[in-house]
This record gives sequence, structure tokens and C-alpha cells, in this order.
Amino acid sequence: MLVSFSAVLLLGLLIWFLLHIRYLRWSTVLLCGAFGFLLAKTAAAPIVQAALTGVAGFLGQIQF
Repeated sequence: MLVSFSAVLLLGLLIWFLLHIRYLRWSTVLLCGAFGFLLAKTAAAPIVQAALTGVAGFLGQIQF
């Protein structure tokens, strides 16, 4: 749950930044959001979740 919340927060900030520099349009953001909600209801959702968990675990092990 914490990983998915962090991913949503990070992606939300990225979308906000891209909107702020006028790289994205609102229609693109709505389309991406709708795609995300639809993807969460498919059989691919566990695969996407596992990939995000793996990436988060890898990033968590990086030491600066």
C-alpha cells in the first residue's frame, strides 16, 4: 500500500510539473488517468504492481 501511494504521489507530481511547463495538455492527463484506472481492473494489474514494487525495492537499496 505504501509503495502504491508513493508511486501515485510521484506520478502526480510529475504530471503537475509537466502541466506547469505546458508540456502536457489536460486531455492527455485525463486520458492517462482513465488508462490507469482501467489498467488496475485488468489481469495485468498484479504484474504492474510487482514491477513497481521491484523498482521501489531497488531504489530503496541505493545509498548516496
